[in-house]
Amino acid sequence: MHIDRLEVFTYPIPFKTVFRHSSASRRRAENLIVAAHADNGLIGYGEGCPRDYVTGETIDSGAAFIREHANNISLEVTDTQTLFAWTNAHRELIDRNPAAFCAVELAILDLFGKIESVPVEDLLDVPRLSGIFTYSAVLGDAPRLAYRWQLRRYRNQGFSDYKVKLSGNQQRDSRKMEDLIRKSETPLRIRLDANNHWNNVDECIHHITVLPGKFFAIEEPVQAGDLNGFSKVGNACGVRIILDESFTRIEQMDSLQDDGLWLLNVRVSKMGGLHRSQEIVKEALARGIGIIVGAQVGETSILTRAGLTVMNTARPLLEASEGAFGTYLLRQDLTTKCLRFGYKGEYPVNNINSEPGLGLNVRGRSLLPAP
Repeated sequence: MHIDRLEVFTYPIPFKTVFRHSSASRRRAENLIVAAHADNGLIGYGEGCPRDYVTGETIDSGAAFIREHANNISLEVTDTQTLFAWTNAHRELIDRNPAAFCAVELAILDLFGKIESVPVEDLLDVPRLSGIFTYSAVLGDAPRLAYRWQLRRYRNQGFSDYKVKLSGNQQRDSRKMEDLIRKSETPLRIRLDANNHWNNVDECIHHITVLPGKFFAIEEPVQAGDLNGFSKVGNACGVRIILDESFTRIEQMDSLQDDGLWLLNVRVSKMGGLHRSQEIVKEALARGIGIIVGAQVGETSILTRAGLTVMNTARPLLEASEGAFGTYLLRQDLTTKCLRFGYKGEYPVNNINSEPGLGLNVRGRSLLPAP
């Protein structure tokens, strides 16, 4: 049995609310969905979320990449070994198109899992999902009334782990932190995300040090790739630094000194799929570098499911996890089984851990042709 063809679609479903941070404001999902067809009629589905401010990709460029290489991949990839061989042989090409390739890889893994009647973890030779996973609450940079409404919903669901998006406005960010820590009935674990807001390290340090409350880490406080600036911020503020836009491929780990300072935000779409994400997790575990499994805003349950695979492998050094918003954010999920967190951000995996492939049924008729 072989891959008959690869098709590329998009699923621009509107959000129930606008999500804002300092780099972007989003009202709908922006993704690429790949369908991998076998000659016996089986179909596997994958997803990637191109972000120009993260990897330089767009929906148009990602779709063009997929169409350019679809025939070659269909001919050369016949099993997981040849899939990983193609991935390793085209590393630089995937470095420039990670989200697009992620959609292709996940679709093929989903298809091969269905063909062999095994979950994707078996194909990757990693442990199957087990137990309960816990997700963080993510507070965007919304106006104060909307922010407090969102915070109240998280509190009602028992969350204690929070990621707060900063605006760069001292008064606004201080009020957000005050709202978060005020009247909290449980100890909170808080991290911040600046989305590369500051150009000046000293201004960044001043802003952070006068914020109320305690937090253990800040994500991308200054300009992307400024490791020296990141180190200064982390040491001056006594927090760890989360690398996201500044960490898009495994080779960048060689530039990191003081492993205890860094946390790596591993988003499956940003890293170029599950195989490359697992390589990063393996190296991080060997070096003792902490991991946060992140998510792109607007992911469907396809990428949520892929993220669970990474979370499971990264458990020994897993600091936090993001995603699993499903229909809390999307007006409708692409899959009939919506993977979304429950009370306290928890998600038990016993309903999907042994299903073939990614274990999801996709609403194929809801897809639109990619541009």
